[in-house]
Amino acid sequence: MKISTKGRYGLTIMMALAKKYGEGPTSLKSIAKDYDLSEHYLEQLIAPLRNATLVKSVRGAYGGYMLSKPPANITAGDIIRVLEGPISPVEVMDDEEPAKRDLWIKIRDAVKEVLDSTTLEDLANYEDKGDQEYYMFYI
Repeated sequence: MKISTKGRYGLTIMMALAKKYGEGPTSLKSIAKDYDLSEHYLEQLIAPLRNATLVKSVRGAYGGYMLSKPPANITAGDIIRVLEGPISPVEVMDDEEPAKRDLWIKIRDAVKEVLDSTTLEDLANYEDKGDQEYYMFYI
C-alpha cells in the first residue's frame, strides 16, 4: 500500500491542528507556510476532512480550522481512510489461492492495526530520538 501526497499532507494538516489544539482556529495559509506546502492543495484536502467531521471551520478575519474533537480521539486511520479510501494492499479475490488470500488479509490487518492505534496526540507529541533508522521498502 502506498500513501499518496493526499494522505501525507492530510496528516500534516491534522498534526499541525493537533499541536494547536485548544488555542483556537489555525489558517491553512499558516500551515502551508510553516510546512512549505501549497495552500491551494491544502484547501482541496481540508474539505473531505471537514465533511467527515474531523475538523471544523471558523469564518472571519481570525478564522481557520480546528479539530472537532481532542487529538487523542482521532487516529491516523481515520484520516487516511477519508483521504485515501479503504486500507488494503490489494483487492482480495474470492478465487485466489488460500495462502495468498490469507497473506493479503494479514498485511491489511497489520497496517490497520498501526494506523488505528496511532492517534494525532501520539504524532503531535512525537520526539525524534535521532537513533532510529528509516528505510523505504518497495514491493
